[in-house]
Amino acid sequence: MTRKIITACLILLAFNANAQQSLPLYLDDAKPVEQRIEDALSRMTTEEKIAMIHAQSKFSSPGVKRLGIPENWMTDGPHGIRSEVRWDEWEQAGWTNDSCIAFPALTALSSTWNRDLATLYGKSLGEEARYRNKNVLLGPGINMYRSPLNGRNFEYMGEDPFLAGEMVVPYIKAVQLNGVAACVKHFALNNQETNRHGVNVIVDDRALYEIYLPAFKAAVQKGGAWAIMGAYNKYKGQQACHNEYLLQDILRKEWGFDGVVVADWGGVHNTKEAIFNGLDMEFGTWTDGLTWGKSNAYDNYYLAVPYLKMIESGEVGTKELDEKVRNILRLTFRTTMNRSRLFGSFATEEGIVLLKNKNALLPIDAKKHKRIAVIGENAIKMMTVGGGSSSLKALYEVSPLDGIKKRAGKDFEVVYARGYVGDASGDYNGVVSGQNLKDSRSAAELKAEALKVAKDADIVIFIGGLNKSDLQDSEGNDRKGLELPYGQDELISAIAKANTNIIFLNISGNAVAMPWEKQVPAIVQGWFLGTEAGNAIASVLFGDANPSGKLTFTFPIALKDNAAHANNAFPGGDEVIYTESIFTGYRWHEKQNIKPLFPFGHGLSYTTFKYSDIKADKASIGQNETVTVSVKVKNTGKRSGAEVVQLYVADLKSSLPRPVKELKGFDKVYLKAGEEKTVTITIDKEDLSYFDDKKHDWVAEAGDFELLVGASSQDIKGKVKITLR
Repeated sequence: MTRKIITACLILLAFNANAQQSLPLYLDDAKPVEQRIEDALSRMTTEEKIAMIHAQSKFSSPGVKRLGIPENWMTDGPHGIRSEVRWDEWEQAGWTNDSCIAFPALTALSSTWNRDLATLYGKSLGEEARYRNKNVLLGPGINMYRSPLNGRNFEYMGEDPFLAGEMVVPYIKAVQLNGVAACVKHFALNNQETNRHGVNVIVDDRALYEIYLPAFKAAVQKGGAWAIMGAYNKYKGQQACHNEYLLQDILRKEWGFDGVVVADWGGVHNTKEAIFNGLDMEFGTWTDGLTWGKSNAYDNYYLAVPYLKMIESGEVGTKELDEKVRNILRLTFRTTMNRSRLFGSFATEEGIVLLKNKNALLPIDAKKHKRIAVIGENAIKMMTVGGGSSSLKALYEVSPLDGIKKRAGKDFEVVYARGYVGDASGDYNGVVSGQNLKDSRSAAELKAEALKVAKDADIVIFIGGLNKSDLQDSEGNDRKGLELPYGQDELISAIAKANTNIIFLNISGNAVAMPWEKQVPAIVQGWFLGTEAGNAIASVLFGDANPSGKLTFTFPIALKDNAAHANNAFPGGDEVIYTESIFTGYRWHEKQNIKPLFPFGHGLSYTTFKYSDIKADKASIGQNETVTVSVKVKNTGKRSGAEVVQLYVADLKSSLPRPVKELKGFDKVYLKAGEEKTVTITIDKEDLSYFDDKKHDWVAEAGDFELLVGASSQDIKGKVKITLR
């Protein structure tokens, strides 16, 4: 018996050895990835290669079953894993296990100014994508906030390229730790929804390189993004999804990107341009990416049979095809064929921004405010559904009203009045909320009820703003104006006269006009906060959490104060000219000396902070040296809190026009009551540079610079002067 066992073991060892020897190189994890790519490529037929570079369903593309190379499965979106749709239709698949945790939209994440939280966010999102067997997450979105009317601003990270870059890098790295590719979008200049498939963007090179590209560059070079999604718009007259200058000259050659370029759904329009200009994967052609599209059209995609026929006729070769497949195989080896890849709840309230708090009306005081009136449709309306491709089938969603009632408990009386009817529907992009918000009462009846409830209350919380319906914070169309919809401005003003203890909670991903601002003592920016929205809002309003968010874009007083609208350069027609150049957001306000409603970087706390002893470790630096700025920050209040210390750079004399100052560093510091810490921020010549469009290069001119330390772009606490030699 022993002899038989030994013989069997020897046979098994021999078999394993032979199997190891016969293992194809591309399946051998011990071999370098680039060698595995070339081996797999050499085994594929032209038809198999063509199949890999275009979709086979709404959200998947083929692998090579014969070789054991798996399919690629994509999913929206940047703040939650989208529910399943049918193979070749946009209708919901009807699964019972495809709900998700809805995370705060990216405007809320970026408003935390917290890199560690961006890491946690990416890790949690990547884990859910991995659980749902997706290997490409279609996000994050990092297009710049150019106009407050852009319907998709809520999906992005604000108006400042440095801040967006600093927040997106940890997000990407954390998602990809799960073996899921982050597909950073929309590259590039996708700053409006109006005529989004056809508008040709005209922008000077300085604005392109200083404002609209830096966050993408950081995503590629610092974040190591494995995928980039092209944009719908045109640039230099050529569609962005197959734009030679963007994809080949900048992305591949200047930045060294080695990942896969994915077309946005419906973003491909030309076979030859798609072949030669850097696109790797075609999705959603002949669809708007939301609700409609031709059925079973995949073989007729631009990169499908038309491409194959061009190869077979000799019109084009296979060099470009092989390069596309190499990029896709690299994606595959990083995700689905990476056997070593690693296999929540979320601190939602940290992104909430306290914009105004006159006479310390907040947090709500149990001794003074026993009867609370909650008014507004956004107190009860679900916000995880709607908005376009980022619409989610959330596992659950806590409304602001429910969160307030739960936190109030028996210590307070909470009375609700709707105040207005906005959008009573609950069906967005195939996801049905299940809410029935129909109300047959007239506007006058709703207003009368709201005023009565307000008069009888100790304090009023008006929960309004925008929603994710068409023409608001939603993909497909832009907003029509800066004002609040559904008559909210008039209603808020009337309520403020009835009860001066009023808090306005703005649920939106965009700036809104506030003509009644002087009447309202407390204003809070609440964003789209996802699954735990109501609990997060309540924790801030009642003081369980101390707000520490800061704005990532400027709130103008009027639309004409925004650069794009001041220059009548939004949304344009067949083309849109970025006449404001590099002067967007706070850069425009400071250049033109226009006072904002609330400035970039602004955000209050329930405690107070004192800045002191601001200094630099050097008075001058060489071209290859760094300088470190330090500042002491002390919590001078009675409760713990967090402050975002911001560092801006001002070039005192430049050969080319430059902004008054630009954000080039920040750090978030947590302090107990009475505690003091020293915050340090280090910069180098890259942070002092501008892009010279004549030289097509970054230039750091020798001369004097001011390094300004502040709590916002307007609240500067001190400055130091340095010289670049």
